[in-house]
Amino acid sequence: MNAPVSAPRPVTPHLDRVRYPADMRNFSVEQLQALAEELRAETIDAVSTTGGHLGASLGVIELTVALHAVFDTPHDRLIWDVGHQCYPHKILTGRRDRIRTIRQGGGLAGFTRRAESEYDPFGAGHSSTSISAGLGMAVASDLLGTPRNVIAVIGDGSISAGMAYEAMNNAGALKSRLVVILNDNDMSIAPPVGAMSAYLSRLLSSQSFLSLRDIAIKMAKKFPRGIERTARRAEEFARGMLTGGTLFEELGFYYVGPVDGHNLEHLLPILRNVREADDHGPILLHCITKKGHGYAPAEASADKLHAVAKFDVATGVQVKAPPGPPTYTRVFADALIDEASRNDKIVAVTAAMPSGTGLDRFAKAYPNRCFDVAIAEQHAVTFAAGMATEGMAPFCAIYSTFLQRGYDQLVHDVVLQSLPVRFAIDRAGPVGADGATHAGSFDLAYLGCLPDLVIMGPSDEAELVHAIATVAQINDRASAVRFPRGEGLGIELPMRGDVLPIGKGRIVREGTHAAILCLGTRLAECKAAAELLAAEGIDVTIADARFAKPIDTKLIEDLARNHAVLISVEDGSMGGFSAAVMQHLAWAGLLDGKLRFRPMTLPDRFLEHDSPAKQWIDAGLTAKDIAATVKLARG
Repeated sequence: MNAPVSAPRPVTPHLDRVRYPADMRNFSVEQLQALAEELRAETIDAVSTTGGHLGASLGVIELTVALHAVFDTPHDRLIWDVGHQCYPHKILTGRRDRIRTIRQGGGLAGFTRRAESEYDPFGAGHSSTSISAGLGMAVASDLLGTPRNVIAVIGDGSISAGMAYEAMNNAGALKSRLVVILNDNDMSIAPPVGAMSAYLSRLLSSQSFLSLRDIAIKMAKKFPRGIERTARRAEEFARGMLTGGTLFEELGFYYVGPVDGHNLEHLLPILRNVREADDHGPILLHCITKKGHGYAPAEASADKLHAVAKFDVATGVQVKAPPGPPTYTRVFADALIDEASRNDKIVAVTAAMPSGTGLDRFAKAYPNRCFDVAIAEQHAVTFAAGMATEGMAPFCAIYSTFLQRGYDQLVHDVVLQSLPVRFAIDRAGPVGADGATHAGSFDLAYLGCLPDLVIMGPSDEAELVHAIATVAQINDRASAVRFPRGEGLGIELPMRGDVLPIGKGRIVREGTHAAILCLGTRLAECKAAAELLAAEGIDVTIADARFAKPIDTKLIEDLARNHAVLISVEDGSMGGFSAAVMQHLAWAGLLDGKLRFRPMTLPDRFLEHDSPAKQWIDAGLTAKDIAATVKLARG
């Protein structure tokens, strides 16, 4: 497809007057409404040139304007959960001139980031952290004697995670000043959002009602305990029946809503009331919004154009690269479907990422054997463990960085009990524009230290098919297969995966001068490095480790004994596969002589968001880097 014709920049007279939020705090409601429309047009135009998270940002345009108009940011702390929806926030907080660099190398991050602006008080990228962070800020403000409002904006998906409820439970007990905005864009039961609901919300959030409620509570305390409890519950449940807030009231929050999150005439007075409610502990304001609101192509899209490539503003049609090899994610899904066709005990579990992990394909084939447990990685891991105890064969598909959130469950509930849960770890290694928050840099280190866990790192998409077949047959312990984001190499896939011998690698090229031992998909770069070295008369052996644990000790010892130089290569942090290889070499006494061993890992820092190709250059893991390391080691 040809690139879209560049449309003229939107006309934005009100937005042009706003460099920082203080510039809009004397705007009338009508001016703020006009500002919101211009902000929406600017967001659409910017993302059309860069790609990124569009639908979520469009859904909070009015809410973003209202929050910055009412609250004294950055003194008042405004926290966006996850950060997918922060593009309008960035435009209003001094970053409009750089918004077309978002997610580009050297440009703005795609999520909130403390180092980027004082208006980003807490960095994000993973969900469900905002209420905990906001409560910490609120308590710190109390202790320091620095009065301020702390506002956490969290989506209905993010609030499904246990961490959000842990934070709300703690907030209700502490009674600190905290405002939680529930940005609800996918309610299963449609609540009232019209004029009567807005009127009730304004009334319930007003100081007069809050004061009257306090008087009623104080009067109720004069009654015998049973009558007091009945009176209190009658008031709370009466409001809960009107507004649906009983759950939040039980957690100790004062609930206000629901309110139309796109209607500034409703939002502004309610937010002002909430701002002035100083002595009533945590408050939850329930806003109903529509993802992709105000942009017809997004509203019509099934995913509301959540994450997009560059696109044509007029039509919403995205610019897509020519079709290439299937992605590793798709190869995994198809391989799992194939295994499930022969084993009716195979089930699949994901935590709110069915399309991201490929399990949407599995769900179409086996709808009764696929489970999306929402944003709850801890639960996903233990849920899979529970199924494993009953003889099922669960595959738990979670991104590498998201699996970090379920680490205790992985250790205590799965590995410690030798339960055969198979972890399909997508997004291993750098991930391009999503940057450090989503890069799978650490899984080899945090998994490799766990006893008796089988860890596979396939070197290409055909090897991934074999890896899925292999772990499907492991029924006496936990196992994991890690694979990267993006397309495979385009090699022919086997009709059916082979079950590989556990802990055994393979030699893919014979040489005499040096050896390269690779785990994972950098193997293609190792082969390219071998060609560069061969042109200079240096003949190298290349081995594909296949397994990060257990390591192939015989293969490693043979490489060490038969070559003066041994290089290990992996797409993970230090402390992973190379550390295990080096430890074995040390105990085998093979580092005591003339062997020159050099481990090549990701650098000991977070990689900035950029194109994948530039990230590999930054990481020092290209063919040129590998060849240079071999030559330097040889002296």
